[in-house]
Amino acid sequence: MSCDALMPLAQPLLEMCRSMGHWALGIGNWALGIVILLLLLCSFAPLLLCPFAPLPHLPHSPHSPNSMPTNTWNRHHILSLADFTTTEYDTVLQTAASFQEVLSRRTKKVPTLQGQVVANLFFESSTRTRSSFELAAKRLSADTLNFAAASSSMTKGETILDTAKTYLAMGTDIMVVRHREAGVPNAIAAEMDRLGVRVSILNAGDGQHEHPSQALLDLFTICTLINPASPRLELLKGKKIAIVGDILHSRVARSNIWSLIASGAEVHLAAPPTLLPKLFAEYISQESGVGSQELLPHSPTPQLFLHWQLEPALQNADFVMTLRLQKERMTAHLLPSLREYHQLFGITRTKLQFCKPNVKVLHPGPVNRGVEISSELMDDPEFSLIQSQVSSGVAVRMALLYLLGSGKAYS
Repeated sequence: MSCDALMPLAQPLLEMCRSMGHWALGIGNWALGIVILLLLLCSFAPLLLCPFAPLPHLPHSPHSPNSMPTNTWNRHHILSLADFTTTEYDTVLQTAASFQEVLSRRTKKVPTLQGQVVANLFFESSTRTRSSFELAAKRLSADTLNFAAASSSMTKGETILDTAKTYLAMGTDIMVVRHREAGVPNAIAAEMDRLGVRVSILNAGDGQHEHPSQALLDLFTICTLINPASPRLELLKGKKIAIVGDILHSRVARSNIWSLIASGAEVHLAAPPTLLPKLFAEYISQESGVGSQELLPHSPTPQLFLHWQLEPALQNADFVMTLRLQKERMTAHLLPSLREYHQLFGITRTKLQFCKPNVKVLHPGPVNRGVEISSELMDDPEFSLIQSQVSSGVAVRMALLYLLGSGKAYS
C-alpha cells in the first residue's frame, strides 16, 4: 500500500497526538506557574504578613484603636525622669522587652508608627543616641528626618525655635532633641504646647541637665539581666549601685539617680571633690524634696551617698556605672592628670575585687579606654555590659517612640 493511501487513515491519529501535546503543554505551564507563585509567597510572606501580625505581649495592641487603654500612658513629652512614676517606669520596661523580642526576629520591622514623622534634631554630636533613635523609628515604620546644625540654616542666623517650627510645618509628629545647653528641649516643648499642636518632644540629652533615654536603657539592661522575662523597677530594690566619674558634668548621672532612687536601690556616687561637690547633694535634695541629711554619708537610712574615695563606693556593689570625663565641658583644670585619675578612680579588674563576685560594669559611651575603665575590663564579657547597653538602646527607644506616638495614630 502506498504512503498516499495511508495518509487518510493516519490523519485522525496525528490530530489526536497534536491535541494531547497542547494539553500536556498547558498542564506543564500551569504547574510551573503554581510553583513560581508558591516560591514568591514564601519569599515575601514576612513582608505581606507584617502589617497584620500583632506585637507579642505589648501592654495594648498597636493595631486597634478600640484596644488602646486611656490610663497606661498619658505623658505627652519625655523631658526628665525627676517626676516619672513607678507605673511609667514599668510600662517602658515591659514595652521595651516586647520590642526586644521583635528585634530578635528575622523581620525586625512593625507598622506601629507607619505614616508618622520622627525628626532627630541633634544640635550636638552623637553616635549611639542618634543612630539608635533613627533605627528605632525605622523599625517602627516611621519616616525619619535628620538634622545637623553644621549644615543647617542656623549657620545663617535661624533660631532654634524657628528650626523646630520648620520641622513642624513638614508634618513632624515626634521631635528628638539634643543640645549642649540645658533646657532647650523644654523650651521647644513649651512652644509646641503654646501653638496647640500634638507634637511630642523627647529629650535626647540637654547640657548638664538630663538624658532620660540613656538612664532608661541602663535600667532596662540591669533589670533584664536580673529577670529577662519580666523586667520591672522593683527588681533593683536593695541593690547597691556605684556611679563613678565626672558626675558634676554628667546628665546621665542625674537621670540615673532619679530612676535608681525610684527603684529603691542604694546609690553611691564616687569622684574627686572637683567633680562631685557637696552642692550636688543639695541640688538633688531640692529637686526631689528629700532632706539633704538623707543624702549625705553615714545617714541612718540613706539612698544616696557621696564619696571622694573609690573603695567605699565599690564595697559590695552589685553594679558599677563609670562615666566619661567630659573634658569639653570643663572650664578649669579640675584634675592633675588623666594618669592620676585612672590610678585613683579608673575601674579595673583589680578594683572590682571590692565588689560582689558577680558584679557588672556599665558605661554610657563613648569610652576613653585606659581613663575611666581599663581596656581589658571593657572587653571582658564576664563583667562588661557595655555592648548590651547599646543593644538595649534600640528596644528602649522603640518603646519611648511607640508610647509617645501610638496615641497620635488613632486620635
